[in-house]
Amino acid sequence: MADFSQGDKPDDTMFQDAVEALRRGDKPRAKELLTLLLKADQNNPTYWVWLSASMDNAKERIYCLQTALKLDPENGTAKRGLILLGALTPDETVQPFQMNRPRAWEEKLLLANEKPKERGLKALAKNPVTRLAGVVMVGVGLCAAVVFGFVLPRQSTIRPTETNTPGPSPTYTATPTVFGATAAPTKSFVGPTPLWMMLPETYTPTALYVNTQRPPQSRDQYRSAEIALKNQDWDAYISNMELIIPLEPDSPDVYYLIGEAYRFKGQGTNALKAYNSALEVDPNFGAAYLGLARARLMNEPGFKAEFLFDEAIRLEPDFGEIYIERARYFINRKDPEAAIVDLETAADLMPDSPAVYMTYANAYIALEDEKKALEAAEKAYSLDITALPVYSLLGGLYIDNGKYQQAIEALELYVVYETEDATAFAMLGQAYFELKDYKSAVRYLDQAYTLNPSGLRRYYVYRGLAHLELDDIDQAVEDLEKAYEVDERSFEINLALVRAYFVQEKFGTAFLKVEALKSLAETDEQTAYVLYWRALIQEKREESKEAVDDWQELLAMDPDVMTPEMRAEAEQHLKAVVTATNTPKALTATSTPKVSGSVTVTKTPKPGGSTPTRTPTPKRTPTPTPTRTP
Repeated sequence: MADFSQGDKPDDTMFQDAVEALRRGDKPRAKELLTLLLKADQNNPTYWVWLSASMDNAKERIYCLQTALKLDPENGTAKRGLILLGALTPDETVQPFQMNRPRAWEEKLLLANEKPKERGLKALAKNPVTRLAGVVMVGVGLCAAVVFGFVLPRQSTIRPTETNTPGPSPTYTATPTVFGATAAPTKSFVGPTPLWMMLPETYTPTALYVNTQRPPQSRDQYRSAEIALKNQDWDAYISNMELIIPLEPDSPDVYYLIGEAYRFKGQGTNALKAYNSALEVDPNFGAAYLGLARARLMNEPGFKAEFLFDEAIRLEPDFGEIYIERARYFINRKDPEAAIVDLETAADLMPDSPAVYMTYANAYIALEDEKKALEAAEKAYSLDITALPVYSLLGGLYIDNGKYQQAIEALELYVVYETEDATAFAMLGQAYFELKDYKSAVRYLDQAYTLNPSGLRRYYVYRGLAHLELDDIDQAVEDLEKAYEVDERSFEINLALVRAYFVQEKFGTAFLKVEALKSLAETDEQTAYVLYWRALIQEKREESKEAVDDWQELLAMDPDVMTPEMRAEAEQHLKAVVTATNTPKALTATSTPKVSGSVTVTKTPKPGGSTPTRTPTPKRTPTPTPTRTP
């Protein structure tokens, strides 16, 4: 790999080579060169703009241009491109073309609809009427100008095409795979999988494990297999690879790759047969043991696969992917400490692989160490900014660490590509709730439940509380009661239901709920909430004596365990109740201002948040602390 640390000249040369490749219409070559440049300098907006020109899909172009604009908010080229693609509202301040004179090679690469309009004599000369009215020689010259000035440049114009977007991986993995499918990852024999392919696996330029030089008799068949691979046509891929077997009977990798195809199709039994066939050809082919472990776990999640991982490592001790996969295995079996040991070895073998650090993040999540998990995920992101699953992982970890705006930025980019990931939309709803944008919270949570109506039960509490804040009480109660079914012992959910029943004027139901809430209070702050709400409810039930007792007990507590609003209302209500019943009682609180009036629902202070846990509770009204499976 080229060394980009010795100045700008190698980068400039490679960049001009990429531009020249675009001029020739060789977009794959341009994409490859620009990707290498971005690995060295991923904060260069110019590279991202030019990378967009090598993309074959509108979403891919939009992603590149949005990245460029984020890096350089005044980048006119990125703005124009996004406007043309419909991803940015037209802005009159955006110039239709650069005001400074472009370099010659830039001028040649301007898209036809981006070139400045000609005026005056030149425009008249190119007018069809003028050409038809001109002499034959002028007509021939103008035709040549049309051919070389318009037709040829248009042949390289980007034409967005639709591509299939596979669903997200059930776990946060980012290792390059043979196919970029939703199964467990494996090293690729066709090169890295970039973000613009919108696959669940990421671009990670590590050494190829299966990189057999195909003999002449099988090269054509192998090319056909590669085409099927790019189209994710697993059946065609398997058929073409099976035709290679008679031509290369002693090549275990052919069977291994067929096994990978079956695994990505979800056909674990057929994958097992193929991996075993690879071992019949070569019993020392270590990758096949890794494949066997994955396929067995696909068929039997509880299968004890340690001996297969051990055998794979014995035969291929320098194959870092085995250590990553075994680390995932240990995480799933609640042994994150063993996973970290394997990841240390994987990091030595694959220091630039984001997959190592994404798995580290999952291990630290299992250890409930959110800080280290976030550091690991950010390390993965720094190694590969195009790794789509990193954005989902970062979104969850930013929420865990209370960085809600950063979570929103990461998740909103992620759902542009993964439009069917219900959990990502639910996490977005949670992040917006924590920032008190309740309308956005409900919108995203509604979308999540549209995608997955029967799942995501732990997020009902956020939608319920958001509806409560928006005064949509009936919907709030419906969601909170569903949340209660998930965690009946949650103080926060029970407290939210007390609030909701109170607003519904179901004071008897609210009283029963607040009585049950007493047994769930574990801190002075929670006890203060119980007294506050029970006093309000007892007033509505015309139980004045009990209300006075609760107000007095609340005022006798340390002021730090309640909000100032709660204390002020307690003093106000106690005074009003005492006056109304004509049974004065000495206040236990110190002198307070004389306040008249009664409480209203809109003035009722919302309970504050509890100490953040791995998945923090909402800050307006405490809610359960749901867990997230790595």
